[in-house]
Amino acid sequence: MQLSSRGRTLDLSTPAIMGIVNVTPDSFSDGGHYLNAAAAYEHAARLTQEGATIIDIGGESTRPDSQSVSEAEELDRVLPVIEKVARNLDIMISLDTSKSAVMRAGIEAGAHLINDINALRSPHALDVCLSLDCAVILMHMQGTPQNMQHHPHYTEVVSEVKQFFKELCADYLKAGLKPEHMLLDPGFGFGKTVQDNYTLLCRLSEFKSLGYPLVTGLSRKSMIGAVCHRSAPQERLYGSLAGALICAQKGASILRVHDVMATQQALAVLKACNEAEARS
Repeated sequence: MQLSSRGRTLDLSTPAIMGIVNVTPDSFSDGGHYLNAAAAYEHAARLTQEGATIIDIGGESTRPDSQSVSEAEELDRVLPVIEKVARNLDIMISLDTSKSAVMRAGIEAGAHLINDINALRSPHALDVCLSLDCAVILMHMQGTPQNMQHHPHYTEVVSEVKQFFKELCADYLKAGLKPEHMLLDPGFGFGKTVQDNYTLLCRLSEFKSLGYPLVTGLSRKSMIGAVCHRSAPQERLYGSLAGALICAQKGASILRVHDVMATQQALAVLKACNEAEARS
């Protein structure tokens, strides 16, 4: 399996690592660390060296109860970083945004795909992706970042999230979005209880029947802290690695993580084990 978008191709025959670069003051784990464009670029370069094959650059926090920023502010944050990464690093660039104008400017600045928590449901977002002929990660979210964790509720979370994707992808195919340009993210922590998140995790392989690559992002999230009893996101590395390995074993094609080197080592061990099993 391969992902091709905007002249860049990524091999997905084994799980790829997407390194997170938050150019924000208020992201839940590393807000403010890389708000300066130079610091964000250096972080992207370090994650690339550690084994990331995608860099996900975002300029607006989407943590629970976060507040939206203006289009102009988001552009000011992400465009210098995208431009410098595109010029200097040999890596696929993902732009984490839901705003159509930011999508267009970011792709034109050198990004290769869009990572959209709102799944192209914002005004003009689908039209922009169609006109730019780029791939997009479509994420499931119940509610908005401002209210999604207030009272999330499902009758049966897996079937409801799957049905959301079935209907959405059917609509987007009719609109002209290429099937090879769609990736699906079940949205861990986006309008889900802890129980919902672990139900999705243990049954993640069921989403493979939809026929699109799966992207997962549970790195350092509260679902890890809840079971590991760690309130600080920076103390959730080991639980995050366990989650990443489970995602890889259950069919995720891309793992979105903060801790690239540690995840790369965990995946290397899993790969060696799978190869040994295939030989025996």
